Amino acid sequence: MAEPHTSESRFRVRYAETDQMGVVYYANYLVWMEVGRTDYCKSLGFDYRDMESEGAFMAVAEASCRYIAPAVYDNLIVVKTWLEKVNRKIVTFAYTISNGDTGQVLAEGRTVHLTMGRDKKSRALPARYFEIMAKAM
Repeated sequence: MAEPHTSESRFRVRYAETDQMGVVYYANYLVWMEVGRTDYCKSLGFDYRDMESEGAFMAVAEASCRYIAPAVYDNLIVVKTWLEKVNRKIVTFAYTISNGDTGQVLAEGRTVHLTMGRDKKSRALPARYFEIMAKAM
């Protein structure tokens, strides 16, 4: 069985992302997952904005993050992103967040997204995006 498509996002921790203890504030890992999702979609050949223009929005229905080790100011961060599950209405992304200089895994997470229309009601993912994502798995 083939490995799923993955993407990597790389950036450095900004001072504003740290707390009084000098470590990255926990909620920033969710922001980094969003960066990973955006880059993942681009690596598949489309922008999330493309789906929105077609009236499909991926609302976060569930988010989880298991924190393993702290990140601090100026660490190189690598967010590895892949699809864990996709069907016509629900898309699940998985993430590994690591220190790019040491390779140490800092956190692991996942987000579950419900596809919604402009009317905020559940709808099917447009066929084009479903096919692209299903093939990437």
